[in-house]
Amino acid sequence: MEKQLPLSFDNTAIAFEHRTDKALRKADFLFSNIGRPWLVKLGATLTPLAFKIGLPIKGIIKNTIFEQFCGGENLEEAAQTARHLGKFHVGAALDYGVEAMEGEENYDKAVPEFMRAIEYAATNPNIPFIAIKVTGFARFELLEKLHRKDTVNSEEQQEFERVRNRIRTISETAARHKIGLLIDAEESWIQQPVDDLADEMMELFNKGQVIVYNTFQLYRHDRLEFLYASFRKAQQKGYWLGAKLVRGAYMEKERKRAEEQNYPSPIQPDKAAADRDYNEALRFCMDHLDQLAVFVGTHNEQSCMLAASLLHEKGLPHNHPHVSFSQLLGMSDNITFNLAHAGYNVSKYLPYGPVKDVMPYLIRRAQENTSIAGQMGRELSLIRKELKRRAM
Repeated sequence: MEKQLPLSFDNTAIAFEHRTDKALRKADFLFSNIGRPWLVKLGATLTPLAFKIGLPIKGIIKNTIFEQFCGGENLEEAAQTARHLGKFHVGAALDYGVEAMEGEENYDKAVPEFMRAIEYAATNPNIPFIAIKVTGFARFELLEKLHRKDTVNSEEQQEFERVRNRIRTISETAARHKIGLLIDAEESWIQQPVDDLADEMMELFNKGQVIVYNTFQLYRHDRLEFLYASFRKAQQKGYWLGAKLVRGAYMEKERKRAEEQNYPSPIQPDKAAADRDYNEALRFCMDHLDQLAVFVGTHNEQSCMLAASLLHEKGLPHNHPHVSFSQLLGMSDNITFNLAHAGYNVSKYLPYGPVKDVMPYLIRRAQENTSIAGQMGRELSLIRKELKRRAM
């Protein structure tokens, strides 16, 4: 690392400046428990059951795991969290975290919720992005069928047309208000129609600017090539590519399904391969900033440092308009706040929604954390280092 790049992810005073002593102690307790896989497993099974039979657990969840990883129960509460982050030059990527709400009526109802979020974001310079999942607007089985390239009947064609209209309405609103729209990746066996929709929206709205971003999960061994292909397509069709780079969120599920259905796993053979492809994707994007925008969505310190040093090497400003960093709310504050302090564009992914409805999201977060080797240990050691520093 060149000496001229004054950036460190070890400064806990900057990392936790936004947290009170009480909030830090609570995070210490939470991460100590999330580090126990048996407890996470038990919670994942019992929590939905407790909601189902009406046990009064909402308060406990809201004051612990929800408070750590979610921005609030509604847009107003999320906006308050965003304002607090803004004091430390950290933006927010709003993510209405309600998952698995199925049925045409629910899909239609979700559209104005996202439009409202975009319109609110437009009044607040601290909210540069909104995130959406296509499964929030489309039936999973329909996406699966389209991915397999099965013949769809006229009713299903009309159904997909409604999905396209929903995504287009949201994309149009984002373009009108100049708010970045992050289209999240999904499971590999429904990803193709999601990619097709993302490409379609980029072609419509990424003319001379980047509004829509597709997500590239680099823990899949085919996604680096797909990034190159997406860039070529954007060049051929005359639009800018929006590339959100992540490692991925469905590893256990993907491997299990591949094994059960006896097809080659789409997941990289090991972490080193995922890291290599992620960093290659980063280098590629940094080499083409005149024709794309990149959203560096990662908790990996080496990748964040690489992106920062590439900007530095190219003599580009830290806050280059086509480079944004992001981490999930409640995690890797040492990366987020130190990047913000050094003048980089960085935001927190800010999920919000009623406690009961965001439970699938929260359970996935907890499971993800237990499966990332060393993640909990790193979070805990930094929190404890800061608590010790404050006690001196």
